[in-house]
Amino acid sequence: MKLIKEDELILFLEQMSDWKRNGNTIEKEFILSDFTDALTFIMKCGFIAEKMDHHPDMLLYSWNKVRITICTHSLGGITEYDLNLAKQIDKIN
Repeated sequence: MKLIKEDELILFLEQMSDWKRNGNTIEKEFILSDFTDALTFIMKCGFIAEKMDHHPDMLLYSWNKVRITICTHSLGGITEYDLNLAKQIDKIN
């Protein structure tokens, strides 16, 4: 596994809705209809992440908002693995 190239990341961010680069991570904020939907969304993300053995940071705040932050910590940056997880998470919503 290796870090992706800058042009690959730019292309990914252009194609994916609302994912943004934040330093050595990619992140996206999801706004759900209520607290229960936000919790359900986090659980679904968790099941996908566990299946992929790749675990993002997930923050639930303001009763209906979830921020997902993804990177490959062991390499200190963004890999294809991170992009694949982001794509899977986007399929939930």
